[in-house]
Amino acid sequence: MTQPRFQEFVATTSWNKVETGLIPILERVAKVGTEVDVQELFQRLAFDCSCITVVGHDPASLRMELPHLPHEKAFADVGEALEYRHILPQVIWKLQRWIQVGKERKLKEAMRNIDKFLTHCVSLKQQNYTARMEPGREDFDILSSYMRAVAGTGDHDAPNTSHEFLKDTIRNLVGAGKDTISAALTWFFWLIATHPAEEEKIRLEICTNFQVGKWKYTNMEELRNLIYLHAAVCEALRLFPPVAVQHKAPVQHDILPTGHRIKPNTITLLFFYSMGRMKSIWGEDCLQFKPGRWISKTGLIRIEPSYKFTAFNAGPRSCLGKEMSFTQMKIVAAAIISRFKIEVAEGHPVCPSTSVMLHMKHGLKVKVSNYQ
Repeated sequence: MTQPRFQEFVATTSWNKVETGLIPILERVAKVGTEVDVQELFQRLAFDCSCITVVGHDPASLRMELPHLPHEKAFADVGEALEYRHILPQVIWKLQRWIQVGKERKLKEAMRNIDKFLTHCVSLKQQNYTARMEPGREDFDILSSYMRAVAGTGDHDAPNTSHEFLKDTIRNLVGAGKDTISAALTWFFWLIATHPAEEEKIRLEICTNFQVGKWKYTNMEELRNLIYLHAAVCEALRLFPPVAVQHKAPVQHDILPTGHRIKPNTITLLFFYSMGRMKSIWGEDCLQFKPGRWISKTGLIRIEPSYKFTAFNAGPRSCLGKEMSFTQMKIVAAAIISRFKIEVAEGHPVCPSTSVMLHMKHGLKVKVSNYQ
């Protein structure tokens, strides 16, 4: 995921989706003067981009008519059901699973839709494998890269080449990419909409760097020059990390740095949401949206330790798609901010949903106008 060629593939894929899918929809909304739920748009955008980058297949969920796709909605249903498993006593959700009621019934149906979709994607990739491996015609999606690597070893009967293994791995990658990016973008634009001065700083940076009104992606180096935008994205992730809480359980006795003794299989909760809002870590202004805290005295991005800035987890568990996430978020943000003015719809309630990911419970209804 860190290879320059793959990063460029991700950036190009993201921009193509923004240019042909997201921007036309927002232009239409601005022209008609209606409200739109940008969280839904970001979920569709992230789903399409994740599918393309992982399996090389475009489900085309981000279209003007916003079609209903069971497999796209199924990922959200899975996340909601899994969250309930952490809330309800184990005996209750296992009983619900046995008699197939409530969230457990919804989970089973969602998994069926996801598996059907991913089986189709893997089958297509395996059928076209030989043709797409010819020099000059290679696909750069993760599944194709993995299949090329396996072909290089000659071990085609290994367990990690089975249809089920590929399908399960892809499910995790697509789900992670879809939910984290869409959640992060939703909270980012809510913060931008409620902090117009910060929005103007980002817009000014885009205009100053590229001397254009409507920004278009050309290369990765351009994105790296958007320092303040990167800082604003980091600040949004600090306040609203897509994965707000995690739990770990040691396999053997351990002692925390605080001196607390932890027994095997004891669940330890890590509240990344709270850690991003602690005065002892981020200072007295920890609750404020201040992208400037990420800018060093030299005008570059201040690099914080992963154990302090935990939006991408930390240490050996750090997210492999960190740079890919920054690339996608900055492309979407630069494209929208340079073209449109986003305002939260009057009276729209903003609160987090009950889910594994920190989505907005009621979406994010906004009014869109063309930036003059």
